[in-house]
Amino acid sequence: DKMLHFVFYWLVELTIWCENLMDMDVFSKSDPLCALYISTSGSHWYEFGRTEMILNCLNPKFARRFVIDYYFEMVQKLKFCVYDIDNSTYDLSDDDFLGELECTLGQVSYNYVCFCDLHPDSFQQADDPTICAEEITDTRVANFEVSARRLGKKFLWWSDPFLEFYKQTETGWQLAHRTEVVHNNLNPVWRPFRVSLRALCGGDVEKLIKVVFSLTFDHDSKSNWANDVVEKEYSFLDYVMGGCQINFTIAIDFTGSNGDPMSPQSLHYISPDGYNEYLQAIWAVGNVVIDYNSTKMFPVFGFGAEIPPSWQVSHEFPINFNPANPFCAGIEGVVQAYRQCLPQVKLWGPTNFSPIINHVACFARQALQQNAASQYFVLLILTDGVITDMDQTRAAIVAASRLPMSIIIVGVGGADFGAMEFLDSDDKLLLSPTGEAAARDIVQFVPFRHFHGNSLALAQSVLAELPDQVSSFFNAYKLKPPNVLGVPEPS
Repeated sequence: DKMLHFVFYWLVELTIWCENLMDMDVFSKSDPLCALYISTSGSHWYEFGRTEMILNCLNPKFARRFVIDYYFEMVQKLKFCVYDIDNSTYDLSDDDFLGELECTLGQVSYNYVCFCDLHPDSFQQADDPTICAEEITDTRVANFEVSARRLGKKFLWWSDPFLEFYKQTETGWQLAHRTEVVHNNLNPVWRPFRVSLRALCGGDVEKLIKVVFSLTFDHDSKSNWANDVVEKEYSFLDYVMGGCQINFTIAIDFTGSNGDPMSPQSLHYISPDGYNEYLQAIWAVGNVVIDYNSTKMFPVFGFGAEIPPSWQVSHEFPINFNPANPFCAGIEGVVQAYRQCLPQVKLWGPTNFSPIINHVACFARQALQQNAASQYFVLLILTDGVITDMDQTRAAIVAASRLPMSIIIVGVGGADFGAMEFLDSDDKLLLSPTGEAAARDIVQFVPFRHFHGNSLALAQSVLAELPDQVSSFFNAYKLKPPNVLGVPEPS
């Protein structure tokens, strides 16, 4: 039961400015400074850094910026505290407190610029203090399409050519990319490939690169190739900062194999402390993704239960029993709807995934037809057992792989989850029953039991693959973020 977990992060630069701060000084204006505190677990805060202090200013635009490691799969709480500096000591407790703003890095990143009130209750309100987030990594790539013609008889003994591209460094030439070998061909055409500019030339398109052909041909080339092959490859942060909304749908397994919800042995049994594995998974994942949905509304469906009033088995029913509006307000609304739904349904079966996958895929397909990277859909399936409609589920996943959509499956309980691991095809692309291959891997499966109630670790594992799935899909379709105008500057 050992798992490898890879963590991906970006660097984000935060710029801060304020307007109409409270004037705390008698003979001059306030001398503001902003301190940033960070918390990633519980209520413990630590000071990350401070801006410079600006003399006699109620509308400060701080030059010193904060550069933070951004992890999508973690809730990174931020607290910005502004003080009027009255002395030369490092301790801020003896300076006048002007106010604070608490938010998450996800909120700032999704909104790109965060406008919030920054004032203590006893002071007058400040106008729109602003936090601006900007990714600072270079994400440009160079696209290559390379071929050779009429190599001539002198190459007959070396008719399996390949190319090597080298980056110039202070210590010499460093290999950046090697093409595949084209066998027995004097007119080779290599497959198109892309190389990040960081790997190829350190981001400097004026630097020389070296191309080695078939181990015998050396050619130093000036970088006039750059204007023809360089294009922007957008990152996950580019998309969420640019206005792409992450639509999060939850599907809950209400099949009979979960056990009677009134029994402590049931996976749906809610313990005296108010939790079960389903609720823990909802809280862990939902608290991360909620920052990337402006409406904070989540459609939640159940499957595998007999539902009133007809008591027919349904594999796609809203747990609030309102088909016209299946949305729940925030994670608290999801939890409340789940609690109210449990005593009103009869747990039954079988366990069918394809109806809810196809349901979400309909909305993802409509979004793709708009030819914009404005929406991406994530389906979280919480289940306790094996899949009954495996063939239909495979077909649904393969079809969804060509849409702006990802599927996360969290297995609760101690069942054999071999079928789920089969769908999470990390080693090779999933095939439909007819042999059609998925366009990409969109399924992430995680067994809840591996995390022993550690919600932070569960969220990190569940959401680890999502940022790359979002960016790779939109880049493949050459869809830009809705807003690529850049970071607004303070007025």
